Amino acid sequence: MSLDPPTYLASLQSNIRQRPIPWDGAVRAGTLTEEQLAKIRAVDKVKRDVRKQVIEADLDGYKTLFTGKNEKRSVLESASKRPDVCQYLLVLLSDLLDNVPALSKAFFESDDSNPYKDILPLLAHSTNTEDPIPLLTSIVLVKLMAGSRDESTATAEKALPMLYSYLASLTKNSDAGLQDIGVQEYSQLLYSHVCRQQFWKQRSETVGPLIDILRAAAGVSGGDASANLWSGTTAPLRSGFEASVGGGVGLQLLYHVLLVLWQLSFEAAEIGDDLNDEYEIVLLYTHLLRLSPKEKTTRLLIATLYNLLSNNQNSLLPTAVLARLPQLLQNLSSRQFTDPDLVEDRDKLRELVEEYTKTKTTFDEYVAEVNSGHLRWSPPHRSTVFWAENARKILDYENGEIVRKLAEIMQKPWENDKAVLAIACNDVGFLVREAPEKRSQLERYGIKSRIMELMGEADENVRWESLRALGGWLQYSFDTK
Repeated sequence: MSLDPPTYLASLQSNIRQRPIPWDGAVRAGTLTEEQLAKIRAVDKVKRDVRKQVIEADLDGYKTLFTGKNEKRSVLESASKRPDVCQYLLVLLSDLLDNVPALSKAFFESDDSNPYKDILPLLAHSTNTEDPIPLLTSIVLVKLMAGSRDESTATAEKALPMLYSYLASLTKNSDAGLQDIGVQEYSQLLYSHVCRQQFWKQRSETVGPLIDILRAAAGVSGGDASANLWSGTTAPLRSGFEASVGGGVGLQLLYHVLLVLWQLSFEAAEIGDDLNDEYEIVLLYTHLLRLSPKEKTTRLLIATLYNLLSNNQNSLLPTAVLARLPQLLQNLSSRQFTDPDLVEDRDKLRELVEEYTKTKTTFDEYVAEVNSGHLRWSPPHRSTVFWAENARKILDYENGEIVRKLAEIMQKPWENDKAVLAIACNDVGFLVREAPEKRSQLERYGIKSRIMELMGEADENVRWESLRALGGWLQYSFDTK
């Protein structure tokens, strides 16, 4: 999958290519040998077809030029103390890997060679963000791995984790240009199950910052992101979707982040549940789908949701219903999209969700909502008919699992979403009124004492609902005396 290089990177590489390098002086200083210089000159500043012909005729020689062999030092090792020469060689190697696909594979053809020996250390050349060597090194490493599609131990267990960590530092940078470079390079690396698994293994470094970018785009960044997503309270988006979306996130950066997470979603059968548990991705993607400014972002959002939901139907479809995805897909069904893949994925996703909702009752929806760990004023909470029909069923469900989960929800402070506490008190009140003989079950989980604590809450809705719940409790206490 080829992406256009970010402007900053293209400009940096262009400037380095145009710099004059005193090659003869470098030979006299012992920075490189006459033999190495001859190989460099044979492919530097020549036509693409000439370069390709020269390298393909001597793949092993050009591999040795950059990796060394036996007693021969690589040109990168020799030039490591000359930043100007080192930068030029890294840009040259990047160009050669682009021009001659066979070269990246040649780096890995010998079992006794270590293609990363002199390249990988350059990732840590400097902690100075102005030093281009680590960035140029990361570009070379990405092209080496992606071009060869290598999955050897040297790649999977050493080079790839180090490279992911470096690229993660770019995605966390405040400079949007560097962020975009990091994200685009991620995309080049997610070419296999092994690479995607390692990406997920390092998710605190890799996935976390990407989710932060998406939350900013959705207008829900910060500590109350989850509460705002569930409540639908988000910061206003900027006008002019052509340039940026919420949080000042550029449209191209948004697209590239969505592309990376779509690639990761091919591991949905193994990581889908954890991805949703840790990042609430179904809710976030449903919200982004409402805001999606372009077909290309809509396509990636829908394709990723389909991968996640189709591979984790029992666990994630209930969350999708709570996030109101069915209604959103219904609205999208009337949109005239020009991308046939988008239309196909939209229809598949809608069929999947509709098939699920056909077989689910209001009770199932309530159970799914409580299991999600977040309550909202969905229809069952205020329905006297629902509680009359389902209160005892809720109390008995899986040996009281729903009541236990409700108690866990109530124990949290919900500083950014007090409505959750008000809803929980409402539900407890209905349970007590419909099944007064089960009050002791609620008390065992500390629900009555928590209700009494919540009567002192600053939020008036929480105070009112807790008072109503406790009133029912006291009423039946007196009735039984």
